[in-house]
Amino acid sequence: MTEGTAEPGAESPIAGKPRLKEYDGEGITVTFEPRRCLHAAECVHGLPEVFDLSRRPWVLPDAAEPGRVAEVIRRCPSGALQYHPVEGGAEERPDVPTTVRRTPSGRLVVRGDLLVSAGQETRHETRVMLCGCGASGNQPYCDRSGPCAEPDDDVAEER
Repeated sequence: MTEGTAEPGAESPIAGKPRLKEYDGEGITVTFEPRRCLHAAECVHGLPEVFDLSRRPWVLPDAAEPGRVAEVIRRCPSGALQYHPVEGGAEERPDVPTTVRRTPSGRLVVRGDLLVSAGQETRHETRVMLCGCGASGNQPYCDRSGPCAEPDDDVAEER
């Protein structure tokens, strides 16, 4: 298993190449983009044997069956966690139809077959949490700046 070199606070994923931490397992590779994490804790609550913040590395993809790891990663509302199956596993399929939901603090929770653009950079996404207040330093993704700083109790409910 290898861990990438990304650091929290890395450059914006749209302004430049996103900084990812990568965790390789036998049947699945997990990637984590720290700047997009909004701490919904779906991962640590869903599979604590795989996702444990008190351990380094904090992600152990082989601690559970790859399909179960993928299932829990799909719960991540911000898209900070992604996965890539190894040899014939199923890629994440976007939700159909695409859904957009505004949280009480103004964040936009979007799930579907998405193209997220800012400037000249475009990324294909299946799950994102977009800034609804305009204060994010990680545009167009929310970083809990400004009015979005308030936690939303229902962020993880959108699956």
